[in-house]
Amino acid sequence: MSANLTLLVLIGVLTACGVYLILERAVSKMLLGMILFGNAVNLLILTVGGPDGEPPIGDGEDAEGMADPLAQAMVLTAIVITMGLAAFVLSLAYRSYMLTTTDDVQNDPGDAEVATQRDREDPED
Repeated sequence: MSANLTLLVLIGVLTACGVYLILERAVSKMLLGMILFGNAVNLLILTVGGPDGEPPIGDGEDAEGMADPLAQAMVLTAIVITMGLAAFVLSLAYRSYMLTTTDDVQNDPGDAEVATQRDREDPED
């Protein structure tokens, strides 16, 4: 089995850019990162699904040259899940913007207090 090297490099770049954007503090960048990561996973599923073939809908006599329908069904399901997740994060971003008039996620004061308390403790105890 041989895979297209250009497509694999594109999947790697999309994954790296998606992870980088997910780690940003702005919700809009997180949303774009999730969409890029979802598209990279979809391309990976199609690449791993095997070579091109005949449409999987047929008379059932010659199944040897048919494409694997499982990869196509998984990608369709992943597209729906990614769009639902994007709509949810977009609604969270809108609600956050309406409350704070900014797109950035702030540090929680309770988390900052626990982090400073942990830094003050002696690791030797």
